[in-house]
Amino acid sequence: MRVLVAIPAFNEAETITSVVSAVVGAGYDCVVIDDGSVDATGARARAAGATVLPLSVNLGVGGGLRCAFRYAVYHGYSRVVQCDADGQHPVDQIERLVAAAERGPHALVIGSRFAEGGSSFPVRGLRRWAMLTLASRVTRAAGKPFTDTSSGFRCISEPLLGQFARDYPRHYLADTFEALLIAARAGYPIDEVAVDMKARQGGVASASSLKSTGYLARALLSGMMGLHHDIDSYATVTAANAARSSS
Repeated sequence: MRVLVAIPAFNEAETITSVVSAVVGAGYDCVVIDDGSVDATGARARAAGATVLPLSVNLGVGGGLRCAFRYAVYHGYSRVVQCDADGQHPVDQIERLVAAAERGPHALVIGSRFAEGGSSFPVRGLRRWAMLTLASRVTRAAGKPFTDTSSGFRCISEPLLGQFARDYPRHYLADTFEALLIAARAGYPIDEVAVDMKARQGGVASASSLKSTGYLARALLSGMMGLHHDIDSYATVTAANAARSSS
């Protein structure tokens, strides 16, 4: 199965060259979604070997990823690894996600900072409580434990990839927690693996710590009230794919 590494980026000129260079050097195809950056993010990503999808306005991570998923499906990729542009997600950990997806097989694999064997990642206070609460929601929906539902380091495979290419939540954190909850409730096979992550390697986060906590609270409320997208169930999609294959 062809693997594409998708990197949403907004004003990440300071780190994008090293991230793309590492991805390309590891032998992966790479697409950078330049999400309305006003710095040299797009030019530096292209110079480092990535295909760049430039967006004229900032759509947010969810909007950028939907562009990447559509690009992947159109170009025949069956698997996308989502990776941050700020250097937090070491490229040598991508293989862990891909291997877990193949073993399952799993339509979605989450790279967890908090699972046993992962990096020791300090998150405390209200933000940590919100993250634990989000994890408990997904654990109940999926019927198996998850520890890091807001991780942006993940692997999405067909047929879920095609579903996300058609409809993917765009607001902040919907691309992580809400997308995971949607997939779990639709019955897609999901797994989590421990990974090592780093602190941001440069640049400035688009959301402050206070805003991030507020977004976590919004995601929790959305999950509790069912205010999220729906996608076709895994059984429906696999049956449709099987029918197309036999025709």
